[in-house]
Amino acid sequence: MKKTLSILFLLAISIATYAQTTNDYVEMMRSVLKTEKKAAVVDAMQLTDAESAPFWELYKEYNDKMYTAQNKRIKAIKDYADNYDKLSDEKADEIWNLVLQFKQESAKLQKSYYKKFKKILPTVKAVRYFQLEGKIEAMVAAQLALEIPLVETK
Repeated sequence: MKKTLSILFLLAISIATYAQTTNDYVEMMRSVLKTEKKAAVVDAMQLTDAESAPFWELYKEYNDKMYTAQNKRIKAIKDYADNYDKLSDEKADEIWNLVLQFKQESAKLQKSYYKKFKKILPTVKAVRYFQLEGKIEAMVAAQLALEIPLVETK
């Protein structure tokens, strides 16, 4: 799993060179993350035949909803980049509230879907899946933290 996720960040760097626009880059990154993440999930979950079909159906549903939630984080990042040199208190507040909305929506989805995953998997496997989701999210967040500068104060 570590190898698979490490490859993700190497691919991200090479993809940046080919992206025409910021939106192209973001969508390419999301596509790479989706593919690499699924490979990591396959490797880590070790699902039985009986668990596989319902798991992947729920996995898709959950990730589709997370994709929508993650749009708030992406909007906040783009807005921050567009306003970095001229960031007012009001704009900083607006951007931070978008970040908080993403975090709240993400936590709400995790809580809701954890219950759903426990209905189709043993609890230990449901926890394992959300641990994996947490690790992947932590890697993405760490990469973003390295690339996004702190707000300049006056």
